[in-house]
Amino acid sequence: MNYAIKPLEGFTEKIRELAFMLEHSRSVTLNDVKELQTSELDFIEEAGGNSIGALLAHIAAIEKVHQLISFEDRDFTEEEWQQWGAAIELGDEARSEFKGRTLADYLTGLEQLRSATLDKLRTKEDSWLYEERYWPNGVPYNNYYLWFHVMEDEISHRGQIRAIKRRLRKG
Repeated sequence: MNYAIKPLEGFTEKIRELAFMLEHSRSVTLNDVKELQTSELDFIEEAGGNSIGALLAHIAAIEKVHQLISFEDRDFTEEEWQQWGAAIELGDEARSEFKGRTLADYLTGLEQLRSATLDKLRTKEDSWLYEERYWPNGVPYNNYYLWFHVMEDEISHRGQIRAIKRRLRKG
């Protein structure tokens, strides 16, 4: 493990630092789940809780919606919401939907989304990070914040994954 932020090649100055941080965050997540079996991915400790599988699906869904918002200037369509909504919301539907999947199922989705993110980021200039837009309620945001949030969300849910793993090993 290397604990020095280093810019990745193929990106503009700021975007390559962002890409490095996105990739580092993801590599730590992947390392934390690398040997989990389906039963561990499906484990839910308490009513209303989330499984590791559902959290991985959520991490993927957050990346997907941020791709749409930042690269296409739009949100999910109704059809896309049908595909991604349960993972975004992490409620009863997610507890039902994300069962019986293998680790490879989750990792394939995460890898495909990240590859698409990096491909798009390679086409952007640093100024794109700072382009200001407004949510429907009038609150401003920029693309830099959106991708910071993708990392922030993944890191937060990785903490939950680690806590679930600790409880699994005790039980």
